[in-house]
Amino acid sequence: MRQLGSWWARAAVGFIRPCAVGFIRACVVVAVSTLIPAVWAAAVALGIWWGASNPWSWVAPCVLVTVGTLTLSRPVCRLVRFLVARWTATVIPAGYRQAGPVMQMSTGYWWNGFSYERTSRDALLDQKWRLRWRDPANWRDLRFTAVAPLTAGVVAALPPAGLAAAVLGLGRPEPVARLVGALGLVLAVASAPYAWRPLRPVAVRFLRPSPAMELADRVDELTAQRADTTIAQAAEIRRIERDLHDGAQARLVALGLALATAEKLMRTDPDQARALLREARAGAAASLAEMRELVRGISPPVLNERGLVDAVRALALDSPLDVAVTADAPLHLDPPIESAVYFGVAELLTNAVRHAQASRARISLTRDDAGLVVEVEDDGRGGADVRPGGGLDGLRRRLTVFDGTVEITSPSGGPTRVTMAVPCESS
Repeated sequence: MRQLGSWWARAAVGFIRPCAVGFIRACVVVAVSTLIPAVWAAAVALGIWWGASNPWSWVAPCVLVTVGTLTLSRPVCRLVRFLVARWTATVIPAGYRQAGPVMQMSTGYWWNGFSYERTSRDALLDQKWRLRWRDPANWRDLRFTAVAPLTAGVVAALPPAGLAAAVLGLGRPEPVARLVGALGLVLAVASAPYAWRPLRPVAVRFLRPSPAMELADRVDELTAQRADTTIAQAAEIRRIERDLHDGAQARLVALGLALATAEKLMRTDPDQARALLREARAGAAASLAEMRELVRGISPPVLNERGLVDAVRALALDSPLDVAVTADAPLHLDPPIESAVYFGVAELLTNAVRHAQASRARISLTRDDAGLVVEVEDDGRGGADVRPGGGLDGLRRRLTVFDGTVEITSPSGGPTRVTMAVPCESS
């Protein structure tokens, strides 16, 4: 008997839970899909209240409809994508045009991809509005806000409408009202688990970017990547020139002066000449060490000689953290990809030491059907986020050149887990 009672309890929970969850989701779909039509209805009511006979009374409602629709269309579509991804694990690409980098030219003007401006603020503002009004995704969002209430919104309204009919009908003594209330309750219970589901096919059909938009977005993305690569290369060249000028070049100049002085003192003061030669030899050794360090920063020898896995293991040995490295069979990738992943791991270990105050870290390098997956996890204090111009932002831009992705999970208190995925072939 006890087993029968527990079975009935589990069956009741299994029946009530989908109905309750479905009813809540249906109400959310109704609220989201009818948000812009509610603005339209409010504008019509405002025009009627001011007086339909007065032609000027419709100016404010028209402005309200226009501004409200253009302002709310994109947030509503973003919310729909979020709900579909959360409820059905279906990711619908946004397809919005992304802003490219704003660069200062040698003339002093700022180029934003469309025009030259005198200040970076004017360039960013001009770029924002041009992207906003020229993006074809605006028409896609407007189309969805007009279609959604008549499709997914109507179906999702069945459970709340049935519940409202049940509340109003069952509370009245008339038999017909009670019958309507009972039918409304049956409708609400039967449709609750399924009424919200049409949102997914409607959103996929009308919010997915068209092939032309995807191609245009890809062109814009490649253009932005090329600009980022150009800027990064220029910065790297300036860094190399600065390191050579301030370090090795200065030591070599001092070495030449020391040798010239020793040559003059060779006959008159041999002891002083020998001391200068010893200093020159020490300076030559220091210059050689600096040159090796500079070359190691450009292209680590261990990476070229032994591959990515051994280079990461060597990096782990040099780190003050207790680092564990696990990897598949030796990976032999294209040199640019190996270099990008290697310096990405180095950046993450540096952040773990400098910012996260971690004591241990774990690095995993694996292969799957898509490409290389590198996971770096530390036991630091967490709270890592991507800031424009920061190290993680540079890491993401570096991997974007190879169509790679960076996913960061870093709750406050830790741990921090960063997953880098790069599509590639391994020999």
